[in-house]
Amino acid sequence: MNLPNKLTVARVVLIPFFVAFLLLSPSNEAFKWVALAIFIVASLTDMLDGKIARKYNLITDFGKFMDPLADKLLVCSAMICLIELSRIPSWIVVIIIAREFVISGFRLIAADNGRVIAASYWGKFKTTFQMIMVILMIADLGNVLPWMNILTQIIMWVALALTIISLVDYLVKNKDVMSGEM
Repeated sequence: MNLPNKLTVARVVLIPFFVAFLLLSPSNEAFKWVALAIFIVASLTDMLDGKIARKYNLITDFGKFMDPLADKLLVCSAMICLIELSRIPSWIVVIIIAREFVISGFRLIAADNGRVIAASYWGKFKTTFQMIMVILMIADLGNVLPWMNILTQIIMWVALALTIISLVDYLVKNKDVMSGEM
């Protein structure tokens, strides 16, 4: 297993620790910062594994499949926890997770036909904005800096828009997957 794939696996391994600290954060402020640090480190592995894979030509089918899946697991876990902490509306999380199921379904159908659908630029922008949104929601600095609430809301709406745009982009670019014309 090469380094980019190890970073992807490490991101998945960090998720339960992140979730535990985030869900315990209402009882201990320090846990919020530990959860935030874990989330940031895990998010940075996403950027790092891709750069290393491209720079050293270490792109693998495992990486093409697992990297986006690891991102989905990290971000969706965070957003589900943030519902519990009353920081994001559940309907937004439902839309985001529904998009992830649709894309995962497309990837599975394509994989059955010997094709790997890699992440698109829209998908990467979506993931980046979702990660920024989660970071801002975990930090929850609105009491100290009121304008942070507005910024967090703007980022949330941009992340939602990018979620929908990236879904449409995948569906249009990969319509042959569903029609069986691969």
